[in-house]
Amino acid sequence: MRTIKFYRLPTGSSPIEEFLDSLTGKQAQKVLWVLRLIEELDVIPRQYFKKLVDNEGIWEVRIQFGNNIFRLLGFFANGALLVLTSGFVKKTQKTPPQEIALAVRRKKDYLARRKKL
Repeated sequence: MRTIKFYRLPTGSSPIEEFLDSLTGKQAQKVLWVLRLIEELDVIPRQYFKKLVDNEGIWEVRIQFGNNIFRLLGFFANGALLVLTSGFVKKTQKTPPQEIALAVRRKKDYLARRKKL
């Protein structure tokens, strides 16, 4: 059993919530359905969730809706807590390096701010 949490910027806003708000109702429903699978299933089909290779523990949530491919990036903190850092529409075969770099920066920020608590 996993728990999903949305990363928050120091300002309090959530990039994942903003991404979900940019989607149509049915697209957002599909994303939330996949997130529920990730929380509830012990073994998640690879088509929905996989670890990116050589990227500092960054994982990719994969959602396809019609011709659109959505990706959410995140990392694990405290074992079963998945912190999602960003979302985007995928237009190329490979995950864009700038999206991975953003996820890594937000992971470092999250861990640094959590230590201060």
